[in-house]
Amino acid sequence: MEYTELLTQFPNLIVKENEPLSNYSHTQTGGPADLLFFPATLEETRAVINWTRRESYPLTILGNASNLIVRDGGIRGVTVILTELKNITVKKNRLVVESGAPIIEVSQVALENNLTGLEFACGIPGSTGGAVYMNAGAYEGEVKDVIEKVTILTLDGEIIEVPNEDMEFSYRHSKLQETQDIVLDVTFKLKAGNPEKIKERMDELTFLRTSKQPLEYPSCGSVFKRPTGHFTGKLIQDAGLQGLTWGGAQVSKKHAGFIVNIDGATATDYIELIEHIQEVILEKFDVELEREVRIIGESVEEASKA
Repeated sequence: MEYTELLTQFPNLIVKENEPLSNYSHTQTGGPADLLFFPATLEETRAVINWTRRESYPLTILGNASNLIVRDGGIRGVTVILTELKNITVKKNRLVVESGAPIIEVSQVALENNLTGLEFACGIPGSTGGAVYMNAGAYEGEVKDVIEKVTILTLDGEIIEVPNEDMEFSYRHSKLQETQDIVLDVTFKLKAGNPEKIKERMDELTFLRTSKQPLEYPSCGSVFKRPTGHFTGKLIQDAGLQGLTWGGAQVSKKHAGFIVNIDGATATDYIELIEHIQEVILEKFDVELEREVRIIGESVEEASKA
């Protein structure tokens, strides 16, 4: 794939060939990306997307690869990681945030400006764009509750603003999961608050997160959505699966809703363990666990045939 024209137009554009995605995923697993771009401006992002479309290359967009498993064969075509799009602008009680900014950092900027509404996000490890894509939430808060509008880049190269009510937000879902449009920036509408109370709540949530979640190991965060009427972690515990090790992956001994990389796990270890958990829970409790984590890319076998 020849990309000289992009570098001629944008000489500072970062691009890597055959780059292992294990260097970027939060599980530290995943095969190579044929071409990996890191656009740092909206103009670079649009140019890369338009070039990819014009050349008819497959396209994969990643935020910061937190709630994600990339298969061991990697990703064909063009992959774009948006972590260099990270500007945060404060406009009175609104934050205009570029897609790649960590949502944790956004919650800190809100605190610094005495704005309340994003306290729940102080421990969510994803990017802002990823948070919009899956309507991320924690501790009874969701990003849909504080989003005013989202600026997206369609796969046809058009930039449009979408108001909250047209994003089709629901539990861990937005319409982006169907359209595959790309988040460029998000406008959060917050409220003036008491900085001491905001910080107190964030400290409380940070303590809960660090005391209950296995942050000492690489992981993809919460693996499964919460099934109606049940708690995922308890189902896994009751099935006797907590602590189960599969290759280098393990059902966390600290929180059974997490799978951690304890010893050089592969994406295949993760995927096989996830499928085993789903099978056992369905057999024992007649409950279907739906994945929250996304699985993308090709297996080693598929990649070898390409």
